[in-house]
Amino acid sequence: MPVPDFQSLMLPVLRATADGEITAPELRDRVAHEMGLTAADLAEMLPSGRQPTFTNRTAWANVCLQRAGLIERTGRGQYKATSSGLAELGENPARIDLRFLRRSPGFVEWRRRSAGLEDKAEALTPAPAILDSTATPEEQIARSYETLNAALATDLLERVGQMSPGFFERLVIELLMKLGYGGGDRDMGKAVGRAGDGGIDGVIKEDALGLDLIYVQAKRYAAGHAVGRPEVQAFAGSLDGVGATKGILITTASFSTGAREFAARISKRLILVDGVELARLMVEREVGVRTQVTYQGEEHRRELFHRVTRRAAHLSEFRR
Repeated sequence: MPVPDFQSLMLPVLRATADGEITAPELRDRVAHEMGLTAADLAEMLPSGRQPTFTNRTAWANVCLQRAGLIERTGRGQYKATSSGLAELGENPARIDLRFLRRSPGFVEWRRRSAGLEDKAEALTPAPAILDSTATPEEQIARSYETLNAALATDLLERVGQMSPGFFERLVIELLMKLGYGGGDRDMGKAVGRAGDGGIDGVIKEDALGLDLIYVQAKRYAAGHAVGRPEVQAFAGSLDGVGATKGILITTASFSTGAREFAARISKRLILVDGVELARLMVEREVGVRTQVTYQGEEHRRELFHRVTRRAAHLSEFRR
């Protein structure tokens, strides 16, 4: 079964602490057994890949219950239910969630401080979207980050499509340098695209003497276009013309199945990078983007730290 959301884990977590002091690993084991989770369920990771989803959600359920005064920390990584927590369990609640915890002044005050709204009355009545959320803070951050990056990637490709071919060729060489080609030295790569270039738009030296070269072709197309096998085959022919064995073909569009099959079958080392991968790499290596704002937050009690950076396409400052 899928790992339950952190609100659904609150009651099982509280029950796990009802018999006295318990360590975090023991607590997770009890909750996993009660929920019938399998080894595969427990191995599921957060989008960041840094922590198991079950561990993260159980920890946040624990934190919320502590803030509501239902669980107390008795030592490093050790917990037990408080008298208030045992009293609530004695009422046999069907579910404990954020709405339930709002009955605790301590929990409401913590939520208000966490939101940085100490002086705002609306903090006392959290928005329904927050109360109904099934995602932990890390999961919400990851989703927001992915959404921002997806929007940024789309914006980047649109702007690249509006630039001149020469600009695109220089941008591609810059990106490849940032990826480590040519040792990351800008002087080891250059755009050479011009009339009669034989299908070669750039060249990268893998060594200082230029004994090993990588040739690059950069193709801009509108969304929906698929670069086919004939175009990839033509680029492979261009590599023959300069005696090269390595090439990178980058496009703002996509590649057909036939194009990819051809590239994988020939003896040359030919890498195909489509628009989706191009935009992802540009965002990752900060090519053509600028940081607008960085959000940081820390929950000292749980010793976690997360950072989300919002960036925007900013090709105008790209090195020409």
